[in-house]
Amino acid sequence: MLTAFGLAFAGCGGDDPVARKGGEGAGKEAFAAAIRDAREVKASDFPDAGGRSLQEIAADLPAVQLGLATSVFTPGENRLAFGVIDDRQRFVYGKTAVYVSRTPGGRALGPYPAPADPLVVDAPFRSRGAAEGSDEISAIYEAEVPLPGAGRWSVLAVTRNQGRLLGAGSQIEVSAADPIPAVGEQAPSVATDTLASAGGDVEAIDTRVPPSDMHEESFDEVVGEKPVALLFATPALCQTRVCGPVVDIAVQMKRTYGDRMEFIHQEVYVDNMVDKGLRPPLEAFDLRTEPWLFTVDADGEIAARLEGSFGNEAFERAIEAALEG
Repeated sequence: MLTAFGLAFAGCGGDDPVARKGGEGAGKEAFAAAIRDAREVKASDFPDAGGRSLQEIAADLPAVQLGLATSVFTPGENRLAFGVIDDRQRFVYGKTAVYVSRTPGGRALGPYPAPADPLVVDAPFRSRGAAEGSDEISAIYEAEVPLPGAGRWSVLAVTRNQGRLLGAGSQIEVSAADPIPAVGEQAPSVATDTLASAGGDVEAIDTRVPPSDMHEESFDEVVGEKPVALLFATPALCQTRVCGPVVDIAVQMKRTYGDRMEFIHQEVYVDNMVDKGLRPPLEAFDLRTEPWLFTVDADGEIAARLEGSFGNEAFERAIEAALEG
């Protein structure tokens, strides 16, 4: 079984119009305003670390939860995706930044802006049960953070919500290296499942409802010939609700970019059964978490890779990187 992320896309309703599922009237408007505000953030919106530790920065902040949506980190710049969740398991939206340090008592680095990236797609591209614009599962925070060395690091996300700062802490493990193909490397030429290889049984190779239309070409037949967006995801078997939204985004992106690049969705588990293990394409890419997106340029070189939850803006940047390669 793949490693589960700390971010579980499940929540309860509540009375806070910013943190709860959006309702009608003023509550829905407040929710939409919070999402808009969360998308525009800069470092100067937050206190400078000023030589303080994470503990000192967080000392006077009401504590909320940090739900991590990425798990693979190596020394250098890293994408950190996450949600902020209150004590009633409701998502919290507002301007957000990240601080990091070796230990909670160590000198903090930051703040690093973490704008919210929308997960919602237009109605024609939504799968069954997908988020709508008024749902609490509407966006994911994303920051680029420096992690200078391997080992355990402490993370503090600070969110400005309804005029006050909230703090959410966690720890991550930074590995000296990872075996997953990196940006700038040649992508493994591996066969992926297609409608033809499945004998026309699309449900055997796609757990999305309804199935996507991203199974026409095998990756090994198009890589190096044209740009490709290769998405490893299992909407029905994902251990969180991360996979469904990213496949929906891919379906929508294909409408815009499908004449310029190939879009391929690859399911995760053999026969769509977790206990049967991973399908060969995931083994070829050395993947142990899901979902993952790799965009590959026309020369077969990886232009971008995204782990875990990512929104429309991150997906589009990854596509543009491949088209420009």
